[in-house]
Amino acid sequence: MSNAAASPGSAAAVTTSGGLSESARIINTFVDPPKTFTDLRRKASWWAPFVLVSLFSYLLVFAAAQKIGFEQISENQMRLNHKRMEQLESQPPAQQAQARAMGVTITKVISYAIPAFFLVFALIIAAVLMATFNFGLGAEVSFAQSLAIVMYAHLVGVVKAVLAIVSIYAGAAPESFIFQNPVASNPGALVDAAGHPALFTFLSSLDIFAIWTLVLTGIGFACVSKVKRPTAIGVVFVWYVLVTLVQTGIAAL
Repeated sequence: MSNAAASPGSAAAVTTSGGLSESARIINTFVDPPKTFTDLRRKASWWAPFVLVSLFSYLLVFAAAQKIGFEQISENQMRLNHKRMEQLESQPPAQQAQARAMGVTITKVISYAIPAFFLVFALIIAAVLMATFNFGLGAEVSFAQSLAIVMYAHLVGVVKAVLAIVSIYAGAAPESFIFQNPVASNPGALVDAAGHPALFTFLSSLDIFAIWTLVLTGIGFACVSKVKRPTAIGVVFVWYVLVTLVQTGIAAL
């Protein structure tokens, strides 16, 4: 009897020690982030969040192409560069049409290559943060763990994509849609991007979803290392501020 009674408990222990499934990790990223990121110490896989983010990126591209059109999206992108638009409008009509057609093609290629760009972006961020935590703070974070943290933290982008898709089908103004800022989740939406590019870049960085992602990233590194959570979050924010200042400076120039 005692052996039989102990058996279910042993089975439960084995099941618990087996760690989280990929679906459980994804859910806990939103409801209990430390549980997901702590589990990365057991197995640092990143493919599930990458696939999910890529899928919703394509759904957003599909919605934008269907309801707004790549021609309008490309035109919106070109208007962000005031000087470029002045040069374009000074050209003969035939050259303008050719330039706009090329712009549409480039917009399509970039839109459908978003997962590839995201993967490269994640690899770079993972390498930089791993080096920062390991050499700067004495952590022992592997590259696989760093990449998994970055991928899971960016699941926040799925929520942003869903809101953007809903906004598009609800009748968002086609003339103001750009993929860099598809939903009004930051003060940049209140600024004329073409007239004030530096201010637009800076205010766009104060994005609710970007801040959410940064906090999750910091929690992730704290969970897989001995670095305290406030310190880990602070390190991630410092890097984000530095990148934002560089981007703002480039936009000002």
